[in-house]
Amino acid sequence: MKRAINYAKSSNGEIPVGAVIVMDGEVIAGSCNKKEALNDVTAHAEILAIREASEKLGCWRLDGCEMYVTLEPCPMCAWAIVNSRLKAVYFGSYDSNYGAFGSVIDVRKLANSKLKVYGGIMEEECDEILSQYFLRLRNKY
Repeated sequence: MKRAINYAKSSNGEIPVGAVIVMDGEVIAGSCNKKEALNDVTAHAEILAIREASEKLGCWRLDGCEMYVTLEPCPMCAWAIVNSRLKAVYFGSYDSNYGAFGSVIDVRKLANSKLKVYGGIMEEECDEILSQYFLRLRNKY
């Protein structure tokens, strides 16, 4: 999770979310949000990490891989995670607005998925990064 937090901290003005994908204890992919930088609504940290891992492995199926992400994934990202066949997701902050692994909805129920999900990992650190970002944003305007 510390690697995901480092990605979140490097988000350069984007909403600070970081994600890494691990296979056999080794980080094989990672990213932060880049929606603004890439002018791409799908450029969430999770999607970019999945793309990178798939490219590295030469396969869209990420069987045996795990994701660590600083914020509970939104429905778009959660669906991509389920479909990429990751075996587990560990997230930090719960998202009471868009969380799609239990906070608002649970997309696993739509897919009869066996994906394991664990929330609240290093939650305080992840919450603080998001809180500071939105505080700076509010103070800016």
